[in-house]
Amino acid sequence: MGFSETIKELLDQGMVVSKELGAKASEKAQDWGTKGLEASKDFASKAGAKLQELGEKGALMLEIKQLEGKTKKLISLLGAEVYSLFEQEKSFSAEEPEIGTILGQITSLKETLEKKETELKNVGKT
Repeated sequence: MGFSETIKELLDQGMVVSKELGAKASEKAQDWGTKGLEASKDFASKAGAKLQELGEKGALMLEIKQLEGKTKKLISLLGAEVYSLFEQEKSFSAEEPEIGTILGQITSLKETLEKKETELKNVGKT
């Protein structure tokens, strides 16, 4: 075998090796791409679920704050009503129509408030 034949044979072997390496590199790149895509889908799914959970929590927290505000206003109204009766030197009790109505509203708001707080604690646990 002459020098040029030896060189040609070595070049042919190099091409075969180069093709094999190229095929393996292509397979690896596809594998990495597939894994990257799966990881991206998984991340997007988890992020979407977390955003929904945060949205639910935010809405519930807003409702709770509004209910607390309404309750405080009713308590102030109750205090003003009791004070007014006190100034007029009238007796007062929970059976008084004005006082009973306000107390009923406060009780109802507090029950709703407790339900919303429980809902908030349970967001994301299911």
